[in-house]
Amino acid sequence: MKFICLFSILLFSVVSISKAQEYELGEDSFRQEGVPSGKVTKYIWESPSFQNFREYYVYVPAQYDASKPAALMVFQDGHAYVDTNNDWRVPIVFDNLIAKGQMPVTIGLFITPGHPTKDFPENRFRNANRANEYDELNDLYVTMLLDELIPELKKTLNISENRKMHAICGLSSGAICAWTAAWQRPDYFHKVLSHIGSFTNIRGGHHYPFLIRKSAPKDIKIYLQDGSNDLNNIHGDWYISNLQMASALRFKNYDLETNWGTGGHDGKHGGAILAESLKWLWSDVIQ
Repeated sequence: MKFICLFSILLFSVVSISKAQEYELGEDSFRQEGVPSGKVTKYIWESPSFQNFREYYVYVPAQYDASKPAALMVFQDGHAYVDTNNDWRVPIVFDNLIAKGQMPVTIGLFITPGHPTKDFPENRFRNANRANEYDELNDLYVTMLLDELIPELKKTLNISENRKMHAICGLSSGAICAWTAAWQRPDYFHKVLSHIGSFTNIRGGHHYPFLIRKSAPKDIKIYLQDGSNDLNNIHGDWYISNLQMASALRFKNYDLETNWGTGGHDGKHGGAILAESLKWLWSDVIQ
């Protein structure tokens, strides 16, 4: 009995330590002396295809040269990724990695979900059309990107036509949206970065591991991040769903990197490894 009690205490301690694991931002998530800052500009877009409104931000690195085609990386839930005071701090990480030559000169497109009016909720994750755009497995959202927002960028920016210079990223439902965009249009999006991806049964996303296994492999390079304390609810178990995605992708020999931790449904883990994941994602186009 004493042994059982001691074992229970030790097990509880291990679980508690696991749940208490903290992630710290690396040096590339902070501004570095001598590194020039890119420019971020905010816009509002009225979408003809979805008949709604959305905010979007465009990051242009200091090294951008209009005579040379730049890479492009698209972020869903862009308000979270473009914020330089939270977990992600993408403009700062981009500044540091581009300056060190660890990723190409890259335009960042940060997009919020659609909303019926310009009267957006304070929490942009609550924009009304988020699930309709992000959790569906069809090509409507990626078509909006390719027919509306990216052409708008190309009016003033020289963006590469090389698909290997195009990446897309998201968190939670934004992550499955990023994967769906590449799955539907691998001719345009070659790289995917998925944080705490919702590959669960919100709108049928739990089918992806089986679709991947039964379909011819597509030329997509993908980085998956998740934690063992992610959500577990009526839609499914996020961590198990991500493990199933990874298993299916490995089975079909996709170019895959994973990073599993003990985090929950937040940006702590993904933000801490953002520089590492970006360096891996762009490694095939860095000379």
